[in-house]
Amino acid sequence: MENSGENESGKLIGAVLLGAAIGVALGVLFAPEKGSVTRKKIVNGLKDLAEELSEALKNEEGETDEAGKQTEA
Repeated sequence: MENSGENESGKLIGAVLLGAAIGVALGVLFAPEKGSVTRKKIVNGLKDLAEELSEALKNEEGETDEAGKQTEA
């Protein structure tokens, strides 16, 4: 039963990151700029998204480790 809360928070983080990625992609694609500038923005946005996802996963792993230690005690 305790895992359901962890699954829900993971799904929420995933949904937020997916929404942010879609928003960035649509904003960049509809911006009136040269293609080379647009491609650079997409690459930079994807790098930022990857960093955010990595941080979120590290935080989630840390919370999972702490919860496991608390249940063992």
